[in-house]
Amino acid sequence: MNAQVWDFPGGIHPADNKRQSTAAPIQHPPLPTRLILPLAQHIGEPARPCVEVGQRVLKGQLIAEPGSAISAALHAPTSGIVAALGEQPYPYASGLPAPAIVIDADGHDEWATLEPCANYGTVTASDLLERIRLAGIAGLGGAGFPTAAKLATRPQDDLHTLIINAAECEPYISADDMLMRERAQMLVQGIDILMHILQPEQVLLGIEDNKPEALAAVQAALGERNVALRSIPTKYPSGGERQLIQVLTGREVPSGGLPADIGMLCVNVGTAVAVADAILYGRPLISRVTTLTGAALANPGNVEALIGTPVGVLLDFAGLDSSKLDRLIMGGPLMGVSLPSLDVPLLKTSNCLLAPTRDELPPAPPAMPCIRCGDCAQVCPASLLPQQLHFFALGENHEQLHAHNLFDCIECGACAYVCPSSIPLVQYYRAAKADIRELERRQLKADQSRLRFEQRQERLRHEEQRRAAERQARQERAARLREEELAPAQTEALAAQAVIERVKSEKSVGNAPDQLKRLKIEASMAQVALKKAERQLASHDTGQLRAQVAELRDLAEQAKAALAAAEACDKAAASPAAPLPVADDGALKKARIDAAMARARLKKSEKAFGESPTGEQRATLESLREEIERIEQHLAGLQAAAPAPPQESPSEGVLALRQAKQHYVAQRDALREAERSGATEADMARLRVALADAESALHAAEDASGKAPPELVRTDKRPVNAAMRAAKTELAYARADLKKLEREGADDTVLATAQARLQAAERALANASGEE
Repeated sequence: MNAQVWDFPGGIHPADNKRQSTAAPIQHPPLPTRLILPLAQHIGEPARPCVEVGQRVLKGQLIAEPGSAISAALHAPTSGIVAALGEQPYPYASGLPAPAIVIDADGHDEWATLEPCANYGTVTASDLLERIRLAGIAGLGGAGFPTAAKLATRPQDDLHTLIINAAECEPYISADDMLMRERAQMLVQGIDILMHILQPEQVLLGIEDNKPEALAAVQAALGERNVALRSIPTKYPSGGERQLIQVLTGREVPSGGLPADIGMLCVNVGTAVAVADAILYGRPLISRVTTLTGAALANPGNVEALIGTPVGVLLDFAGLDSSKLDRLIMGGPLMGVSLPSLDVPLLKTSNCLLAPTRDELPPAPPAMPCIRCGDCAQVCPASLLPQQLHFFALGENHEQLHAHNLFDCIECGACAYVCPSSIPLVQYYRAAKADIRELERRQLKADQSRLRFEQRQERLRHEEQRRAAERQARQERAARLREEELAPAQTEALAAQAVIERVKSEKSVGNAPDQLKRLKIEASMAQVALKKAERQLASHDTGQLRAQVAELRDLAEQAKAALAAAEACDKAAASPAAPLPVADDGALKKARIDAAMARARLKKSEKAFGESPTGEQRATLESLREEIERIEQHLAGLQAAAPAPPQESPSEGVLALRQAKQHYVAQRDALREAERSGATEADMARLRVALADAESALHAAEDASGKAPPELVRTDKRPVNAAMRAAKTELAYARADLKKLEREGADDTVLATAQARLQAAERALANASGEE
């Protein structure tokens, strides 16, 4: 026990108040008439009921199976009848109900058949883990993580150190202390079973030095076992998993990581005793040692209570005086949860029921503004910045909360304990964590929905490809059957092409009217051939027929373009000196349309002829370009002759209105700047008069311009009362100085002076509030 121990940063030393509950041995309260067993008493998925209403169950019988790998089973704490399955009171601060199994006890307390495993040394680790899983054991130190899932990290990680947590650092709680005093031998047997499962290189057991009886009992039970028992200094929160590892080994768990990341695993002493009970005797987790304490109880102490017992039954057993009870806390005063009523049940993680009077645990004073004293950062055991986390939580700045390691906070409450402004910091951290988890859950759900959509789209794409392949095969089969029907269309297409080529070759010779007539005939023939082929394509869609239709369409376009070029040349020869049209809107519009159509014909012909046109095709393109040039010259002449549109200028009334608006904005900005810089009242009055004059001038300009004036809404923002701000700050400083002197143990004279200062600050704040 004299081996080296280390320290962790921060921490506090509150009064432990443990003696009032350790004066008597562990008691056994009477059997309750009704038990309420919530399905979620652990971290992970809730258990799934495997019984029905009206069914009789025996003590230790499985009534709810684990919901997943991270879950724990649930067993009947006594024999009786299943009375209900559904929503029941749950020990939330909100008072909301939760799914549960209700059992009416029959008073016989009859056990189901148990399957002990006394010779566990011959059983494999996996079989022992399955027994622990089916026994429903979850961490009894308060976290509630399923023990079997926690121990199963050994195959995946290089585990070398097993740590048994017996620190129990929070004030008032003494359940582990009394468990070690009275059942040290069972604790050692549980450690032996854990060592057999995990095969660690070393086992460390840490107990705070304010538990000498427990230290002596455990030392005697260990005997010559290879377990290092360490007495560690009393400091809160040394019982935190990360803090105890640092105290016993000097190593820190990385931010965002787990003890398994550095080869360690931590188990509570209550959990180790439950493991021994489940393996050696076959008894599942149906009861636990719980501390009943507080000044409102006549007989405080520790009891072994059945899981699911209403807390009111246990408090009555301890002599609860309801007239003295101020509030009921499940857990300790720093990390516990205030319960909404006495009807909620005891859970597997309930290590304490605290029933204080108002004098014993007075309510916290109203929260004051943060004075940035830095006390919270000095006591944080995780070396965080509680002040910054508080501000980021208020602003819902989740990115900065992640950057400042919010989830490394163990919610020990040390920061709120020393805060001179009485800010409930842990409440803000819990709310921020819940918001972040909810957003992550929604994002995960959205990602899963997106993945399902993408997978569905991929399935539809493959299905469409399959159908397209089947359609292609059917079309090819139909095409082979109709080859004879397509032959006439091919002959007509070749004939039309030959005629068009012949006409093009004769363009430069012969009579112009005859040439124009032949072009008209060829264009008509090409169009007829195209229409016939299109009708055949509509009836029998094949790749070969589509190619033929495309070829006939190109030939028809070429014939149409050649005819248009010939008609344009004929018109130009007939009237070479025709005057430009009158520059009116209709002529100008028509010229623009003609130019656009000519350019479109040229573009279509270029696309049809390809990159290597024949000589005749180049001639056709040249004629189209000449036509475009002629039309564009005609369009330019019309645009030059068209009159320019009149330019409108703003009226004098509109210009005056603009100037009035600019002047009003300038006066308003000047007044705001004066308010921010703390100008004198005389300057402020002068600026307000100038702003009123500017506003009147703006209204007059609006009336003169004929425009409707805008609706002006002005909000009078009063500055913060300086007296109120100073009174609040003085009160926060006075309270901080008094707490600091109390912690340092100052004499009565100094404390009286500080108290007088605090009272004077409170009166000043009350006066400032009344004046406001």
